[in-house]
Amino acid sequence: MTERQRTEKSIHAFGQYLSGEEREPATIEKYLRDVRGFLCWLKGRPVAKERAAEWKESLHQKGCGPATINGKLSALNKWFAFLGRMDCRLKYLKIQRKLFRSAAKELTKQDYTRLLETAYSLGRERLALLMETMCATGIRVSEVKYMTVEVVQAGRADIALKGKIRTILIPGKLCRKLQKYARKRKIASGEIFLTRSGKGLGRRQIWAEMKSLCKKAGVEATKVFPHNLRHLFARTFYRACRDVAKLADVLGHSSMETTRLYLISTGAEHARQLERLGLIC
Repeated sequence: MTERQRTEKSIHAFGQYLSGEEREPATIEKYLRDVRGFLCWLKGRPVAKERAAEWKESLHQKGCGPATINGKLSALNKWFAFLGRMDCRLKYLKIQRKLFRSAAKELTKQDYTRLLETAYSLGRERLALLMETMCATGIRVSEVKYMTVEVVQAGRADIALKGKIRTILIPGKLCRKLQKYARKRKIASGEIFLTRSGKGLGRRQIWAEMKSLCKKAGVEATKVFPHNLRHLFARTFYRACRDVAKLADVLGHSSMETTRLYLISTGAEHARQLERLGLIC
């Protein structure tokens, strides 16, 4: 067996290990891509902590941001642990907690409304209903498959992910719209959001379809991607209940620190809050 074959065998085994941990397919794909990137950089040299540290520095020199570097380190450290090479694990970069979110990346409710109106006006009912479902329930794009005829009839879904099960309640108005859509498409059972060939919609297709609305809707493309619908849900839900713990449960977060990241406001919103303090004569 050649060195390349041994490497591919090791990476394949790593992928199976991640799958056994019930990692999302997109996460597994990213981890394997990052590990291959590191091995390509090594150019056949033996794996060692010193070389891993050099790779980390090379990412910085290439202009990769701290979050990007830490994402790659997460993949590499997981691989090192899988190989039993704990001696090679690297420290993450320390990132100061962000106080504000970039306005260029925050999807507002007005942006969301324009996207929906554009989708409906173009006759793209499936896409409009998909966005409404994700935004009204806070589900991840990988959880769209749980939206079935049976779930909509019950008005609630039990979603299993990363070893946890959480219950999602579906608003009555949305249930009625989805039931009407399913009847029109002659979908009697199973997943509601399907391709023409009857398969479930994938992450990339959903992402591409949302991006295709940007220009006609007059919304910046930097704001439009599936996960931003989840962020919009989180901010709207929090404004209504002001309960971070409850929001964390709804979103399926193990840590409320993760939930707090969803609630970071833009600098403009913070400035308005300062004005309302009335501390300037």
